Amino acid sequence: MMESRRAFGQFVLDPARGRLLRHGESVALGQRGLALLEALLDASGGIVSKAELMERGWPGTIVEESNLTVQIAALRKALGPAPGGQEWIATVPRVGYRLVQPPTRSAGAEALLPARPALAVLPFTNLGGDPGQDYFADGVVDDIITALSRFRSFAVISRNSFYAYKGSVTDVRQVAKDLGVGYVLEGSIRRSSNRLRIAAQFVDGGSSCITMRPAPM
Repeated sequence: MMESRRAFGQFVLDPARGRLLRHGESVALGQRGLALLEALLDASGGIVSKAELMERGWPGTIVEESNLTVQIAALRKALGPAPGGQEWIATVPRVGYRLVQPPTRSAGAEALLPARPALAVLPFTNLGGDPGQDYFADGVVDDIITALSRFRSFAVISRNSFYAYKGSVTDVRQVAKDLGVGYVLEGSIRRSSNRLRIAAQFVDGGSSCITMRPAPM
């Protein structure tokens, strides 16, 4: 089945023909650059790990990370600056890269819908001390993401984009900047016997945070 064309900003990626167009004109880009760009587009603004990008660019081949760095630099140069002046491809330190979220549209569309506020739900910390409860905590986060995704007034980014932060101490506002979202929901879970305590904090990536009351169950 032929892959559909992918449009972002002034670009259209045509995977079937192996080419990238800017305003209808072909952009000089090698095969690996096209593969990396397609991988970043597949993530819909989420983070793509270095390992995944190297597999997409050099399938079945073991290569040094410096090769990826060179290809990303060449891809950035070919794309030029995004409409806001920043680079199209953002580096997420120690994790990978992500494509700055462009307005979603089909190739050839003339009108774009206004962008919605974006939210990321970080993995909740398991405070119970039982590693076996990590799966339960992840399940609660997945349920929260599913529930929030039903609201059309804002977008919730894919869980794969932020599970790279699981188990690490992070600056939530830096996470918001890395993921390109305006808001972050983080929290903790403590399960003891038949009691469950969930504490959540809603953080404005640009200013202050609002703490939500813990919910004992």
